[in-house]
Amino acid sequence: MSTAREQTAREQSDPRATLRAGLPDRYLTPDDIAEIFEVPKETLYQWRKKHVGPPSFRIGKHVRYDPADVHAYVTQRKSDNTAA
Repeated sequence: MSTAREQTAREQSDPRATLRAGLPDRYLTPDDIAEIFEVPKETLYQWRKKHVGPPSFRIGKHVRYDPADVHAYVTQRKSDNTAA
């Protein structure tokens, strides 16, 4: 049986658990998003180039994702699929 501390440590290392538990207090990286959506990082870069997928932005040379935007994107996709 795992302790609450072990469960918290696992959730902090799993971006999907972080999003389920609430918005993280940091911007997400392409690695985080690739893990959350279980897609290759190259897919994210193609989505960015084609202006599809969750909104992203640059800080210098680094691409980042606002967790609120990612959550809104997922919510919109779910409602689009339900309506179809």
